[in-house]
Amino acid sequence: MSTPVLLVIAHGSRDPRHAATVHALVRRVRALRPDVRVETGFLEFNVPSVPGVLESLATEGVRDVVALPLLLTRAFHAKTDIPAVLADAPARLNVRQAEVLGPSPLLLAALERRLYEAGLTPADKSSTGVVLASAGSSDPEAIAVIAEIAREWRRSGWCAVRPAFASASLPRTEDAVRELRELGCARVAVAPYVLAPGRLPDRIARGAAGADVLADVLGPSPEAARVLLERYDAARTPVLAAVGA
Repeated sequence: MSTPVLLVIAHGSRDPRHAATVHALVRRVRALRPDVRVETGFLEFNVPSVPGVLESLATEGVRDVVALPLLLTRAFHAKTDIPAVLADAPARLNVRQAEVLGPSPLLLAALERRLYEAGLTPADKSSTGVVLASAGSSDPEAIAVIAEIAREWRRSGWCAVRPAFASASLPRTEDAVRELRELGCARVAVAPYVLAPGRLPDRIARGAAGADVLADVLGPSPEAARVLLERYDAARTPVLAAVGA
């Protein structure tokens, strides 16, 4: 019984930092699980493309693939784009789509890691307001998830946590920063809830100009790598069961 190949599906970007960060995260995943073959495919802008990787795997004789969307919420790409691409996979491949990475307690831990790396300490939590800044979506389910993550994170001891969005939804990062100032938080930090640099993370950074602290993107954090493998393991179990049937 073979272990399914893990195909990490990233959106892709004209910004070279995006692909570099994706590849760094994949390298961390490989280091954590050397028994798993991990491949990377992009929906657009970068190579290899997802269809190209699937075709190559089928040509090699691979049978089982877990396709994992490198996304933090279930929005358009996870619900529409990626299933459409996977539906066109070679017929000899058994492909199962894993769940997106978020929400996860590990990602909250990664957000805090990035804030501490940017200069905060655990002792600052009660006096610091945090903007949870995501890329944004027109999908109400995705927006609701971000709002719930902010509420949950607030309960861990921060002065306040407010969601913000770089596109499609409101408020913007700068508006959430202003709200936290008016609320009376001694300092304001912006935590980008995004995986890799690019146009929208740059917009978040510009909106954070009035904040005291701007954290880095999640990137190849150990927590993100662990979540990725959790999603892979959850999706591959039915694949293996089907193979053994």
